[in-house]
Amino acid sequence: MGAALETSNLTKSFGRDVVAVSALDLRVEPGSVYGLIGRNGAGKTTTLRLLMGLLRADSGTARVLGRDFWAATPDFRQRVSYVSQGHLAPDWMTLEDLDRYSSHFYERWDRAQARALARRWDLPWNRPLGKLSGGNQRLAALSIAIAARPDVLLLDEPAAGLDPISRRALLVCLTEILGDGDGATILLSTHLLSDLERLASHVGIMDRGRLVAEGTVEDWQRTMRRVQVVFDTPEPPSGFAIPGAIRTQTLGPVVTALARIDDDAQLDGLRQIPRARLFVFTLSLEELFVEFFDRPVPVTGGHEGSRSGQPGSGVAAAPDKRVGEGVAAAAGPCGGDTDV
Repeated sequence: MGAALETSNLTKSFGRDVVAVSALDLRVEPGSVYGLIGRNGAGKTTTLRLLMGLLRADSGTARVLGRDFWAATPDFRQRVSYVSQGHLAPDWMTLEDLDRYSSHFYERWDRAQARALARRWDLPWNRPLGKLSGGNQRLAALSIAIAARPDVLLLDEPAAGLDPISRRALLVCLTEILGDGDGATILLSTHLLSDLERLASHVGIMDRGRLVAEGTVEDWQRTMRRVQVVFDTPEPPSGFAIPGAIRTQTLGPVVTALARIDDDAQLDGLRQIPRARLFVFTLSLEELFVEFFDRPVPVTGGHEGSRSGQPGSGVAAAPDKRVGEGVAAAAGPCGGDTDV
């Protein structure tokens, strides 16, 4: 079976100065939940819009269920639901109006499920959407997307504006969608990484329009560590490196690395260094994200932080998307206050 979602060398620019997506290669397998994470402006929203055929790529391909959505027929489009970050239905419509209207476009429309979700999330069925809170408008949009019983569900910040109880209810609902036999594939972009840990099977990190690392959530949690070595000397020995380091930061006698540790025995050599203390910390997905993108602190003593894991090199390693075989750091944090 082919990929549910796939891009190859996908590139999209806005004007001369903004490259939103750059030679992106992404593959999402059928029936999986893939979380796309990255800093604001990393290109996540643009990627989803390219997949949906709402934008035309400058080059490369974007395929959903094997087809380019830019030229997809209405019959094929109904197999996919998309909720954008700023999704707003007409504010004069009620949820009942939206349910009735949407049912004309989807052969598998499930009116019973739409009503069930409204009851479950305590959404008024006959109140104009414009009079609902922002969070409830978001839930209304999600309920309509789910009631279409899509093969693929694309969600851009689905839990934005939701309170913790509503977020948890949404996660439970998405989990049920995966288990009800429909075989739905979910691609979601989110900054709520604690939610992603509960739901996603795979996570990809975007930076500057590229996918710089990806793998299963289990691999991230099992192998990624913050490793710190504190020397009883003014600075570490020349050429010192932490095994498995993706990026390293040195500040005086303290060397800290984000490292992939497959086996605790990798650190035995560090434990045997005289006059040095070793500390190893597990990382949540959110902590890993911060470690991945946080800038190294400038240091003294001739040692520079390096994103390649080689102290003093100052050069990023080539991205390796196979978490089980190593993860390279991103090229660097990107700026901007909004996603593109």
